Amino acid sequence: MDSFLIEGGRPLHGEVTISGSKNAILPILAATLLTPDTCRIRGVPDLSDVRFMLQILESLGAETKFERGMVTVRAAKVRGFGDYELIRKMRGSICILGPLLARCCEARVSLPGGCVIGTRPIDLHLKGLRALKARITVEYGYINATTRRLAGTTVFLGGRAGPTVLGTANLMMAATLATGVTVIESAACEPEVTDLANFLVSMGAKIQGIGSPTLTITGVDRLNGTDHEVIPDRIEACTFICAAAATRGEVIIHGARPDHFAAVIDKLREAGVQIERKAGTLRVTRPGKLKPADVTTMPYAGFPTDVQAQFMALMCLAQGTSVITERIFESRFMHVAELMRLGAEIAIEGPNAIVKGGLPLSGAPVMASDLRASAALVIAGLAAKGKTQVHRIYHLDRGYERMEEKLRKLGAKILRVAGE
Repeated sequence: MDSFLIEGGRPLHGEVTISGSKNAILPILAATLLTPDTCRIRGVPDLSDVRFMLQILESLGAETKFERGMVTVRAAKVRGFGDYELIRKMRGSICILGPLLARCCEARVSLPGGCVIGTRPIDLHLKGLRALKARITVEYGYINATTRRLAGTTVFLGGRAGPTVLGTANLMMAATLATGVTVIESAACEPEVTDLANFLVSMGAKIQGIGSPTLTITGVDRLNGTDHEVIPDRIEACTFICAAAATRGEVIIHGARPDHFAAVIDKLREAGVQIERKAGTLRVTRPGKLKPADVTTMPYAGFPTDVQAQFMALMCLAQGTSVITERIFESRFMHVAELMRLGAEIAIEGPNAIVKGGLPLSGAPVMASDLRASAALVIAGLAAKGKTQVHRIYHLDRGYERMEEKLRKLGAKILRVAGE
């Protein structure tokens, strides 16, 4: 397996452009199954998860093409079952369930995989689709679903940790071709859900309340092909901001949507990071010492769980104690032990990580456990003295497009080392 070898202690300087959103593009690709016409999506990041999803679409009968940031999909003929081994590897693959049911009236989809960050049940997905008159059984690792035709209804999708993002996406896609009107209460409001809704509307779907907790979808008989540009990746933007602050550099970020991560900007400013908006860019500097800041992860528009690890790495450098509370996933502190290998002092008490910052970090071999934990270890390695080797960076390749190349252009000394 490949790894990153990082020689830390170098401030990042220069400019970086944010890629398209991983969390937006995956359900959008699934939504292309809803029409036999051609869909073109621009600004698509070249990620292993995107490549996996395209393989899944092809296994379902779609024709795909991916070059120069544009994906073209034509799903003229689609079958209701795909490759088990492909689908089980990626959590986002569950998004094909709703489109297949709506288009084919049947679906056989393997239970999805993804990062090991805690239990992520799909019960709300199945609850919503059953409410739309789907018959669903789960056995032998497969979800088996059939329907004569999906029918609109009112569904409440709130869960223990708040609204379900992928569940909202799945139900919204299914409802576009259902008969009658579907109302989704406690819908997720993330920008990625909004981007999917806008994509569906451009295909001819009728959706009201986009961006709000209540979505009203009036079913149509047919959806058309479309042309769409995916939103920028807010998590990648936050990652590079944290990296710039951790190394006490100065970085200009192009293509980000700061309105998509206002809660993160607020906490970063509280910690002493300067973020200036100018002419469509963000200028990130850290003129003085970092100050501690407490955060609690919440559904949008709160502090995102996908930035918790990166922010923790930054707080390891702050002068004082920070408390980071994880309310979305119960196992999302797996990066803590690896940060401690680098010299961080962190104690776990239930959902809280107590970070005693200000201690010097020094390079060491570390092991990535999931996508965002990997990014946190890279940030810590960039700030640490000496050499840090981050193993299992295939996690990073799932969600960051050419991360090491972008960091090298900012002055980082980072090398991808091929695995045996």
